Amino acid sequence: MRILLVEDNRRLSDSLRLSLADEGYAVDVAFDGQEGEELAELTPYALIILDVMLPRRSGIEVCRSLRNRHVKTPILMLTARDALEDRVLGLDSGADDYLIKPFEMEELRARLRALLRRESDDKSGQITIADLTVDPATHFVQRDGKSIELTSREYALLEYLVRNPNRLITRQMAETHLWSYDATVMSNVVDVYIRRLRRKIDDPFEVKLIETIRGSGYRLRRPA
Repeated sequence: MRILLVEDNRRLSDSLRLSLADEGYAVDVAFDGQEGEELAELTPYALIILDVMLPRRSGIEVCRSLRNRHVKTPILMLTARDALEDRVLGLDSGADDYLIKPFEMEELRARLRALLRRESDDKSGQITIADLTVDPATHFVQRDGKSIELTSREYALLEYLVRNPNRLITRQMAETHLWSYDATVMSNVVDVYIRRLRRKIDDPFEVKLIETIRGSGYRLRRPA
């Protein structure tokens, strides 16, 4: 899942990027509001983490501008300001949630998962397709009651598929969603990870969930 982190404190930015990457997120970073706004307008991110105090353009201005341009990506604002009026200003500018610095990484991850649940039809947190269950909070995957071990990248691709059942996912869509803009990926990398997923979640079971749409991409089919 690809997210945008806009934070001018480079030490904090690096720490957050590494922690989120360990969770399987692909993270693009920007260090000022202008750059962050440009990236947010160009790329279909799943989430945006936006600091309030930024060079060139504040997080409040960026958030308000994105909403005026009908960018609907969930936005979590970060700030060292804990006054009520500052929180109200951030939320009124179009932010979906607000987190005060300093914060624990576990709380940040929980808030990101909560924002993603708002975009999902299933509010329980777990996602179930047929006999396949995926838990974004723990990255636990099981099918027909059998637990399945996945690498972080395999898990990220599977979560993307189960969040978009019956929808065509092109190779370009998968690459854009799962790898940051500065990552170097092979032309067949999506096909490689699809083969790995099939070996683990499809081959051992009678009903196959991952379909190839020849010449276009893949989709995870929700059985009738």
